[in-house]
Amino acid sequence: MSSFETHWRQIDWDDIGLSINTTTARDVEQALSTERLTLRDFMALLSPAALPYIEPMAQRAQRVTRRRFGNVVNFYLPLYLSNLCANDCTYCGFSMGNPIKRNTLNEQEIIKECEAIKTMGFDNLLLVTGEHKAKVGMDYFRRHIPLIRQYFSSLMMEVQPLSQADYAELKTLGVDGVMVYQETYHQPTYQRHHLRGQKMDFSWRLETPDRLARAGIDKIGLGALIGLSDNWRTDCYMVAEHLQYLQHTYWQSRYSLSFPRLRPCAGGITPASLMNESQLLQVMCAFRLLAPEVELSLSTRESPYFRDHAVPIMVNSVSAGSKTQPGGYARSRPELEQFEPHDHRSPQEVAQVLIQAGLQPVWKDWDKFLGRTPTTNTALTR
Repeated sequence: MSSFETHWRQIDWDDIGLSINTTTARDVEQALSTERLTLRDFMALLSPAALPYIEPMAQRAQRVTRRRFGNVVNFYLPLYLSNLCANDCTYCGFSMGNPIKRNTLNEQEIIKECEAIKTMGFDNLLLVTGEHKAKVGMDYFRRHIPLIRQYFSSLMMEVQPLSQADYAELKTLGVDGVMVYQETYHQPTYQRHHLRGQKMDFSWRLETPDRLARAGIDKIGLGALIGLSDNWRTDCYMVAEHLQYLQHTYWQSRYSLSFPRLRPCAGGITPASLMNESQLLQVMCAFRLLAPEVELSLSTRESPYFRDHAVPIMVNSVSAGSKTQPGGYARSRPELEQFEPHDHRSPQEVAQVLIQAGLQPVWKDWDKFLGRTPTTNTALTR
């Protein structure tokens, strides 16, 4: 069965980088005058030549966003269930080689976290774990996802890549979306940064969105870890290739894009390529113009200043008040963090800023009576 990997193997990383860097101002202007962008137009808007055009890009991106999504911005919160990990990755605070305290939440701890999060007003939740199939795998998810689902109207996950059958089962347990980031689409760089564990398998990870879509998962999240490779522009272009392949092949699913830049963490590395905030804004505007219907998400990795200015332009989904360690909401344990957030404001502070900008924060995605519920009743009863 074909997958994105087949398509990916036909793309030359170096050729893409050269094409991006040789783009001219005329190419950028042509892209901005085009109603529906092609990948070639998107390449122009990613290029160094487009940096002087950020203002018109932002103005058009804002018009497109308001026309497609209105003034609504969805709020979500990550719940870290475990920092156990069986992978050794150079850039992650949860990497198995890091000498940090490990913790996996049990049922009572999960209940405390859910109750603490509900008091903050959230009804959209992103479940996050380290990648440890034996102790934080399907058996763990079967035990605890039905419990968590009772508290929230929408559940997404960011965990280790699973099989198509596992994803189909997660859907019956109440999972609505799965985020899986390739980290980098440059295979030699990928291999240098993934030293031990299942995550060393580049192809298994690359084909994960295919398995998600075939399993009928409603929302699939994509992204690259910006700064891991020495050419962030090419990585961002590869995300666009991946997105368009999935949209054309699996049109029944919705898609989400995130733009994580490397942040400080235990045992972390220096980024191989640096993207400043102006360049991040450029990339996000380019994606909005390429994919007007796709959700763009921005986490607390970024500064309050950047978030306050970027969200009104093109962002649909934001986190606020995030803790990146197990037990972080009911009992703060900063020594367990996966990475250090940049925006430490409370959700209410973030919401107030967006309201002042004319936006409407939304704390839930949808209600159960609309019919988007697990396919088995056991996920909602105990």
